[in-house]
Amino acid sequence: MTPIGAADRARAWIATGFGAGYAPVAPGTFGSLWGIALVWGLHRAGGHVAVLAGLVAVTLLGFWSAADAERRFGRPDPGCIVVDEVAGQMLSLLVLAPTAVTLVAGFLLFRLLDIVKPFPADRLESLPGSSGIMADDLLAGIYVNLVLRGLHWGFPSFWGAT
Repeated sequence: MTPIGAADRARAWIATGFGAGYAPVAPGTFGSLWGIALVWGLHRAGGHVAVLAGLVAVTLLGFWSAADAERRFGRPDPGCIVVDEVAGQMLSLLVLAPTAVTLVAGFLLFRLLDIVKPFPADRLESLPGSSGIMADDLLAGIYVNLVLRGLHWGFPSFWGAT
């Protein structure tokens, strides 16, 4: 892929998670780590509202950048597009206290569900353009968020400060 103008370079940079998608192995994992870092940093800067604002921004930028990057790479949902993992990982931790245990559990669960793609996430990949790229990871993020909430409710002392 050789982006031409500034907007093309911006789309590619965003779609690849600021270059994380170019990792030689497991680019989705590196995208998820960006999501963890954003949740942690945004929460420290402005709490849950800042994380929500960041999630909305990353998701909108993901929809804007992913379809164009997919066209430029010439194949559907190439592995180097990881903005979907960034957004899905952020959603998985939305309105949860970003303790070390929660971040690690959220990361591991998200990676598992992003790979396994439980129904109907597996079907969402077939949506056209950026919708197919983003939707399955956002649904995986919702699944993980619900699982983490259940675990927090069932085992509150395990998770640390809330």
